[in-house]
Amino acid sequence: MAGKFRQALRSRVVLGCGYGVAAGLTGLAILLAASPPETGPIGPASELILTVLGFNLILILALTTIVALRFAALLAARESDAGARLHLRFVTLFALAAVAPAVVVALFYGVLVSRGVENWFSQRVQTVVENSATVARSYVEDQKRYIGDHVTLMGADLNREASQLQASPITFGHYLGLLASYHAFPAAYLIDRDGRVLARAETADAPAYLVPPEASFKAADEGDISVPAFDSTDLMRAVYRLRGYPDAYLYVVRPLERGIITHLRDAEGSLVSYREAAQNRQRIQTIFALSYAETALLVLVGAVWLGMWSANAISGPVARLVQAAGKVAGGDLSARVDADKDPEEIAVLSRAFNSMTHDLQVQQEALRRASVEAEERRQFIETVLAGVSAGVVGLDGRGRISAANLQAVRLLDLPGDHGRGRRIVDAAPEFEEVVETASRTGRGEAEMDVVRGKESRRLRVHASRSEGGLVLTFDDITRLVAAQRNAAWRDVARRIAHEIKNPLTPIQLSAERLRKKYRKAVPEDDVEIFDRCTDTIVRQVGDIGRMVDEFSAFARMPTPKFAEHDAAELLRAAVFAQRVASPEIAVELEEPVPHVQVLADERMLSQALGNVLKNAAEAVGARMAAEPKLKGFVHARLMADEAGVTFEVEDNGVGLPSKDRDRLTEPYVTTREKGTGLGLAIVKRILEDHGGELELADARHGQGALAVLRIPPAARVRPHSATETATA
Repeated sequence: MAGKFRQALRSRVVLGCGYGVAAGLTGLAILLAASPPETGPIGPASELILTVLGFNLILILALTTIVALRFAALLAARESDAGARLHLRFVTLFALAAVAPAVVVALFYGVLVSRGVENWFSQRVQTVVENSATVARSYVEDQKRYIGDHVTLMGADLNREASQLQASPITFGHYLGLLASYHAFPAAYLIDRDGRVLARAETADAPAYLVPPEASFKAADEGDISVPAFDSTDLMRAVYRLRGYPDAYLYVVRPLERGIITHLRDAEGSLVSYREAAQNRQRIQTIFALSYAETALLVLVGAVWLGMWSANAISGPVARLVQAAGKVAGGDLSARVDADKDPEEIAVLSRAFNSMTHDLQVQQEALRRASVEAEERRQFIETVLAGVSAGVVGLDGRGRISAANLQAVRLLDLPGDHGRGRRIVDAAPEFEEVVETASRTGRGEAEMDVVRGKESRRLRVHASRSEGGLVLTFDDITRLVAAQRNAAWRDVARRIAHEIKNPLTPIQLSAERLRKKYRKAVPEDDVEIFDRCTDTIVRQVGDIGRMVDEFSAFARMPTPKFAEHDAAELLRAAVFAQRVASPEIAVELEEPVPHVQVLADERMLSQALGNVLKNAAEAVGARMAAEPKLKGFVHARLMADEAGVTFEVEDNGVGLPSKDRDRLTEPYVTTREKGTGLGLAIVKRILEDHGGELELADARHGQGALAVLRIPPAARVRPHSATETATA
């Protein structure tokens, strides 16, 4: 309903009809206000004219509101719509053309209308109007006195001769004629109470006989001379009661100047209207002011409306052209302008625009297809490179990265944009030498260590020249090198264990035999030295034996024997053992411990947990030796989820070294003076045999280390349901 109302307000037919009605009412009000002064319902100061002007003012204000709303809409749209700006210019010009004369007229309106109204009601005009009416009344009154005087004389003569005249009607008629002629009455009658003529005396040009009204008879009966008004003729008639007769009245007629009665009536009406207008001077001024204001508003509204209508013929096509250009600027090349109903001058421009956008659309489509093909090729190459295990980096002629696959991003720790635009010597300074070699000779190859953060990788890099730059491919051979080292160290450990372990037992037995057989023969002063030397030999042989056992264990790692075991019990047992071995350190197990079954080799997994806890306790002990007030702790934690089973051991010891941290799991790499460097290597080997991994990191809180032992989900045994248990 509201939409239909708005649509009706915007309709040209509705606005045109409203404007026509307003113009008609304004013209009617001005015509009535400018009419000669008179009384009645349509006098210049009447309520009717004010009502018409008031209703017309409401109608004009409604039209003004509608046009103002449309003008406001143009103002609101001028920032985004060029057509609206052109509309505003047309409307402004038309409005100025209408307002300028209105302003000029307004400057003189107060003087002209005010002076005009003052002149209307000036003392001179008032005197003239009243004197004209007085002159007319004086003439009529003079004629009435003449009639009254002469009728009285005629009545006296007739009454005096009544007895004689009644006897001879003929004589009465002659006598009446003589009296009428003497007193200058063209017609005289003797009538009864019913208006019947008893005797008459008329000249040739005497007017027709008219029966006097009843009021004239009543006035005559009371002794007055009634002069009834017959406004349709320029005559005065008088009725007089003749007392000398039983039922007789003298009825005379006297002519006046032609039109004198009409002039008298008009003068009386003009005087009344003038007095009424003088009393309503303010209302008249209000009527004139409203008439002028409504006329000015009507002209202004018409000018603005005409400006809008005229602007549509030009600004409409221009606005459509601008809007289409905006769509093209936004990337929509399918925009077209309908030029069928536009003026020919603008239609030519619209057709040229449509031709241009058509050509652009065809070219864009060709470019889009070429871009899609190039993108498909790029995605195909990226898909191939993403599946390659080696890192691939493309360099342009300036040595900047133009492309890199995901493996290269991971190995070189490139930013989220894959390092595009960065110089390779900045992203990977280690590649500088091989890049220079390939730039000179066309090919280059090298192995190098790449350190990112706290992690070090061994890469084998191959560089070759391509069109417009270089292509670098590199493989992560860290695990391969580590495996080679482990294999080499296992062979060395096996040989050392074989060559060293054989003579250890004779040495130990010989030392014990020497102490047992020759201690008594040693002088008393040398007994202490003898005991110390033999004890040193036995102790060192024991240390070497334990070292040889570790070598043997590392070199001859047995094949795991998998079985179901409670991971919580394995960790709890390892924690208890380490707590007994290191009573000065708080070795704690985080409760509650989840109960989860794992498929593992109990001895090997217990050994791995024991080695990690032993390393943590030794690191804490080393720090406590340097900081006696330190309260050392080792916290163990077990977690189980969809990702598998995880053992965590965290301590507040000396922590991990910042360099070569990734080599701590290699054989014979240790940071302790008496360490063999095999503990973490054995742990890593055990976890790899179980399909898991070992991760070393800094402690989550403060100084220390964190060891994480992960076993994959495949090693986790899911609990049997009640049905399965009953079936088993």
